[in-house]
Amino acid sequence: MKYEIIMFDADDTLFDFSKAEKEAFRKTMLDYGFDYDEKYHYSIYAHINNSLWKDFDNGLITQEKLKYERFRKFFEKLQADMDEYEFAKSYMMNLSQSSFLYDDSMSLVQDLSRKYRLTIITNGLTAVQHNRVRNSSIGKYMDDVVISEEVGLSKPDKRIFEHALNNIGCTDRHKVLMVGDSLTTDIQGGINAGIDTCWFNPGKIQNTTRFKPTYEIHSLTALRTILVT
Repeated sequence: MKYEIIMFDADDTLFDFSKAEKEAFRKTMLDYGFDYDEKYHYSIYAHINNSLWKDFDNGLITQEKLKYERFRKFFEKLQADMDEYEFAKSYMMNLSQSSFLYDDSMSLVQDLSRKYRLTIITNGLTAVQHNRVRNSSIGKYMDDVVISEEVGLSKPDKRIFEHALNNIGCTDRHKVLMVGDSLTTDIQGGINAGIDTCWFNPGKIQNTTRFKPTYEIHSLTALRTILVT
């Protein structure tokens, strides 16, 4: 058996984060009395949020500031006089309660847990990811769940991978495989840490980056094929 430890990204790899995010945003907007129009409101928020997460990946903003800055910019765009701090708190509470797995996630994790040690490394906020991921239905199959805000490190920094490996007592990085959907955080991070990587690319998008994964799969079930070869 080539690998002994499988590291997973959480959102957009095992979890349908887009669905969770949309549901949490909808609930929060309704809680604050907005006449919610997903096509209008969510598209504005998503653009701002995605831009700020890219800034975070590049070290241009902290997770603490990102929590509320996205809503400050959102309300500024709407010309709405709202308290971004209170809205952010409500949104994160709703998001922490919105956990949706992809269809193949549970069966895959259950199967792999019989032969491999499993870990999740997620670039997320502790208040959100603790409930959504660590306490999710697949959490019990994980040997560890590492949340970036909790440890003060984030992908692609190799130190968060080293932290995760130390937590489960790994001494041979050749026995580790990182699986994730992001070339710039999961794959780059795995490469930085000196471990093999598997790019989960269900949309079959072209890789135009300099980061070359060891493997590429277009469905979660295809991971089984890699592991038996």
